[in-house]
Amino acid sequence: MTDKPATASPAENGKGCLLDRLSVCPKPVDEGRGQLFLKDATEAAEGAELKALMVKEPRLEPFLTGFLSNSAYLRDLAVRDVKRLVGALAAVPEERIAGLISSARTARAADEAGIMRDLRVLKQDLALTLGLGDIAGALTLDQVTGALADFADAALTATVRFCLADLAAKGKFEPQDPEQPEVGSGLILLAMGKHGARELNYSSDIDLIVLYDGEKAPMSAKAEAPVEFVRLTRRMVKIMQDRTADGYVFRTDLRLRPDPGATPLAMSVSGALSYYEALGQNWERAALIKARPCAGDIPAGEAFLKEIVPFIWRKYLDFAAIADVQSIKRQIHMHKGHAKIAVAGHNVKLGRGGIREVEFFVQTQQLIAGGRNPALRGRRTLDMLDGLLDAGWIAVDARDELNEAYVFLRAVEHRIQMLNDEQTQLLPKEEEGLCRVAYLMGFDSLEAFEDAFLCRLKRVQKHYAGLFEDEPELASELGNLVFTGDDHDPDTLETLSRLGYKQPSDAANIIKSWHFGRYAATRSTKARERLTELHPVLLSALAATDNADAALRSFDSFLAKLPAGVQLFSLLRSNPELLNLLATVMGAAPRMAETVSRRIHVLDSVLDPAFFGAMPSAAEFRTGLDRTLAQARFYEEALDRARIFAQEQQFLIGLRLISDTLSADRVGHALARLAEVVVERLLPWVEAHVAESHGRVEGGEYALLAMGKLGGREMTAASDLDLILLYDAPEDAQQSDGKRPLSVAQYYARLTQRLVTALSAPTAEGALYEVDFRLRPSGNAGPLATNLAGFIDYQKKEAWTWEHMALTRARVIASSSEGFSQTIQSHLCETLSALRERPKLADDVRSMRARIEKEKGTKDVWDLKQVAGGLVDIEFLAQFLQLVHASQTTDVLAQGTEGALINLRDAGVLDPGIADQLLHALRLYHRLTQVLRMAVPGKFKAADAPRGVIDLLLHAAGSPEFSRLEAELAEIQAGVREQFEAIVGKVEVAEQA
Repeated sequence: MTDKPATASPAENGKGCLLDRLSVCPKPVDEGRGQLFLKDATEAAEGAELKALMVKEPRLEPFLTGFLSNSAYLRDLAVRDVKRLVGALAAVPEERIAGLISSARTARAADEAGIMRDLRVLKQDLALTLGLGDIAGALTLDQVTGALADFADAALTATVRFCLADLAAKGKFEPQDPEQPEVGSGLILLAMGKHGARELNYSSDIDLIVLYDGEKAPMSAKAEAPVEFVRLTRRMVKIMQDRTADGYVFRTDLRLRPDPGATPLAMSVSGALSYYEALGQNWERAALIKARPCAGDIPAGEAFLKEIVPFIWRKYLDFAAIADVQSIKRQIHMHKGHAKIAVAGHNVKLGRGGIREVEFFVQTQQLIAGGRNPALRGRRTLDMLDGLLDAGWIAVDARDELNEAYVFLRAVEHRIQMLNDEQTQLLPKEEEGLCRVAYLMGFDSLEAFEDAFLCRLKRVQKHYAGLFEDEPELASELGNLVFTGDDHDPDTLETLSRLGYKQPSDAANIIKSWHFGRYAATRSTKARERLTELHPVLLSALAATDNADAALRSFDSFLAKLPAGVQLFSLLRSNPELLNLLATVMGAAPRMAETVSRRIHVLDSVLDPAFFGAMPSAAEFRTGLDRTLAQARFYEEALDRARIFAQEQQFLIGLRLISDTLSADRVGHALARLAEVVVERLLPWVEAHVAESHGRVEGGEYALLAMGKLGGREMTAASDLDLILLYDAPEDAQQSDGKRPLSVAQYYARLTQRLVTALSAPTAEGALYEVDFRLRPSGNAGPLATNLAGFIDYQKKEAWTWEHMALTRARVIASSSEGFSQTIQSHLCETLSALRERPKLADDVRSMRARIEKEKGTKDVWDLKQVAGGLVDIEFLAQFLQLVHASQTTDVLAQGTEGALINLRDAGVLDPGIADQLLHALRLYHRLTQVLRMAVPGKFKAADAPRGVIDLLLHAAGSPEFSRLEAELAEIQAGVREQFEAIVGKVEVAEQA
């Protein structure tokens, strides 16, 4: 089998007409079908001329039969206009091509439809002329690609002239030269990619960046360059790419402009320069190597490219430049590990050993060396292979093998596109399609083509792999992770899909957006490089959350709020476990993700090895907080340090919950332990702060009474602190002893006020806790601080039943002395153990539950607190029974609801079966509530919840599926309400008036 197709070099064919230069006759896939098409052509109006040519050149008939059989696109162009076919065959290809390009450049039309028609007809002629010359072996690769690029330039020039002339006719533009309105217009069209390098293929897009110089543009007084040039660009794209009965000229892509998702179609020169200077990315440096002014104001375009030379070409060959290039390598690295490269379905551009690898081989070395050697700044791949050889960067065999492979692979690419004029580089998967490509290449058999094709791929891959052979592999087991350029890499989408991303295109768009520097965290080059290095492990970690798309969106929101990124990205790169935990947060705990984005320092504490040990005790919390408060130089700094400490510890408790190192049952205790330590340790600072102005009350005592969730050690991440400050002072103490003395009542009210501010006021580090003092005697109507004697008297004579119910949770968490604390606990016990009438107490409890249900009632099983049979029912029932039976034995008292139910059961006043039923419900409610408060901001809606949150709920409940958990909740709530009504009585909710 031959390694090369049976074709002579086009250079050997001289400059005669195409008919005289036929050197390849492609074998037809279906000779009979090819003959039928040829018969149709010879019987057409101009068929006699075609027959005459076939008589003159006997090789023409087999040539036409083969190309008509194999290429549907070229066949349609030929059979539709036989005169055009005859003209192409009889002409010298170079002369015909030059004439078509000249006609396109000078095309004039009275209206938009006219210019669109004229350019499309010329493009058809060009495509047929090039296709025939290419297949026949009469034209070189450079001639084909150069002609396509030159025609694109010409068509764009004609289109720009038409649009500018129309703008001038409307009185909005004042051209220097009406015949060539683009001259001095300030409108710049930069050809990018293969168009810029004059390497276009048959079905290529043309990639453009459209810029304008607003100061140079000769706009009239009633027009603005930004508005008019954006409109002009949109119209130009329409003229070039809209499909009509005559086809299209070129599909036109503007997505290589700076930050295409956030910038207009036409961008100011100053805006583009600012972008490249501050935010330009590695892949944009590589892309701009090929940038070329192709239409519009050519001198202005050249001036712009000269201005950005320092961005593209680094002055020195230093480690930073090499790291830059390696960053590009990592972004478009192709995965290895396949023993064989398949031919069928292979992507000749992006696949292993393909065209992109040759281009990358050249461009990376250009970026390294082009800063010092201007001779290596060329746009064309083959020219720069020669340049790299001349400069000593590559060996002769590398240049020769890559050159030959590139020409071969580009020819394959062209034949793929000749089949149906589709924008694809994928070889057909079926045998017939592969044979068409092989025969158009001049091969006599598919086997010979496959051998030749694989040989080139392997040669390219050998040189490509050697380019960074000493560099460690990055995520080779994952597959492609290419997030450069404008189009999505197909293999990357496949990798993302395989990882678990259900919307891989959306995922790729998110990741690409990070590199445009729209976020503060990704604004610096170093941050973007660090983030690029994280792509494989980050995407794997997010995918492991079972809700990859939601986790990625959450991480994107997280990035958007970060003030800076280098530190975090470096931290995550060095600590994969931290990255996995963070990914878990993104997938399962949106509320915690918000915390991280606002307070990135909370992650620091995860690096402490102690994190993976036991939950800190109260003593360990005190030691840690004391250590950080001791570093505070003044009061405000102490408040900030307390916030940092509390936020870190709250976050760690949450992380322990979602990473399953702390059960949901223990979270309430942990959060309460932390809160009481923070309050206890801050109180002396607050007291000292008040003393600076007002002194102290000689002999005075005070204590903080925790109520509600804090008192019951049942806190969640969203709990307020319910507090009461009690004080006592000697009878002879009238006022404080400071510079600005206050009465005793005023002094303790001021102390309470300052404590509230210290805990709840937002500082630069945020807030600590919301604080609620409404449970004090008389609520908001009473004084902020309460005298102990008044408190005792109020509880005996005036307090409502609900206030005594609340008092069952009260406990002292901070006090000026142990003795004062014991005094208060003694009075609390005395109040709670007073004799009560059960029927009246039951009436009060039922009435209060009915009022709450009227205001906040719900049938949502996930409103675990307020739903009938929810937490409120269990808490009220436990508080009711404590108040009923504490007069017989104070052993029934406990601040926490769970402890109270256990005590009531053990004291024999609550049936063990009922107690166990209520305890089971309470523990389930608490576990689920902890997950919801830690993970979800706002109200929980099951339909909108991330899968990670659902999984946490199922894990906390020990339930196999969500629908079963919801059914179980409804059943448990019905049972709890039944027991509440059996013990306390039926809840009658009054109808709304």
